[in-house]
Amino acid sequence: MNKTRILILYYSMYGNTFQMAQSLAEGISEIPEAEAQLRQVPDLLPEKIILENEGVRKAKEMQKDVPVATLDDLRNCDGLILGAPTRYGNMCGQMRNFLDQTGSLWQEGALVGKPAGLFTSTATMHGGQETTLISMSFTLLHHGMLIVGVPYTTPELISTTTGGTPYGASHVAGMGLAPLSAAEKEICRVLGKRVAEIARKLSPSPSSSPL
Repeated sequence: MNKTRILILYYSMYGNTFQMAQSLAEGISEIPEAEAQLRQVPDLLPEKIILENEGVRKAKEMQKDVPVATLDDLRNCDGLILGAPTRYGNMCGQMRNFLDQTGSLWQEGALVGKPAGLFTSTATMHGGQETTLISMSFTLLHHGMLIVGVPYTTPELISTTTGGTPYGASHVAGMGLAPLSAAEKEICRVLGKRVAEIARKLSPSPSSSPL
């Protein structure tokens, strides 16, 4: 039986969404025959800024083994989990820049019928987590993807005092590299498992057509 490939496509400047990606991958690994593929979008920061900022430099070192994404990674995935830090209530420019280059996939209908989840991190509790998650979904809906949220059967979604929304996983990072809370990790795990489980069920047979 072929592996169900779940692409975790993200950008992380200080390592926060990278931490989330790792927890999402743990959830994906719980579904038999599913595998997580971590990919980061290209950075747009000048090398000088990366080298001069210790926090950014350390985060880049943490992620040095994560490949940079290509359009083929999207084309060949069975499900997608898209993550980016918030920038003024919206996704960061690095993610927007990459998604703006997916026109050929849109023309092909390459992502139609595939499930997709979302995740983000902010410096503050009310820094735009929900608006960022919802705005990221717009592009995926145009691609014909099926948005997968976090259901309220997840107890941590009700009890969390940090990140976590029904629109996707989230993390309150503070003004640096704050570790994920236990609730945030669990919500990430649940979302990863849920996307993988749905992708497994939706994986088309050779004779089937897109939804």
